Amino acid sequence: MSDIEIRRATEADLPAIIAMLADDPLGAARESPDDLAPYRAAFEALATDPRQHQIVAVREGRTVGTLQLTVIPGLSRSGATRAIIEGVRVHSDERGSGLGTQLIEWAVAEARTLGCQMVQLTSDATRVDAHRFYERLGFEASHLGFKLQL
Repeated sequence: MSDIEIRRATEADLPAIIAMLADDPLGAARESPDDLAPYRAAFEALATDPRQHQIVAVREGRTVGTLQLTVIPGLSRSGATRAIIEGVRVHSDERGSGLGTQLIEWAVAEARTLGCQMVQLTSDATRVDAHRFYERLGFEASHLGFKLQL
């Protein structure tokens, strides 16, 4: 996979990122790829926050994968800093190519570089294939997550 470039996202990547976020049954119900305005505002907030890393994978000039890595300092675990991986998506043409593994391995290595002692992520309960994928990469389903929509 040496032909993949993993780098920080730019605003020009937004349409491709949003398309990948919307390209599954869950995303199709909650994303609005035709209205970029809220995504631009969110991207600006991410781009100006040093603890936020919106990443893309690019092959031959085409954005084919993305994830968000967030660094969170904390008091628990003797003041451990943790990283949260969120919004992992791989373009449908690239699924099964190993790109998802490459993205997660990049995120874990980057978290180490940034001084994190732990990497965590959540995955929708219905994404059983994703759960197996994360477990193959060494993640443990150790907690039960809860969300409250505001």
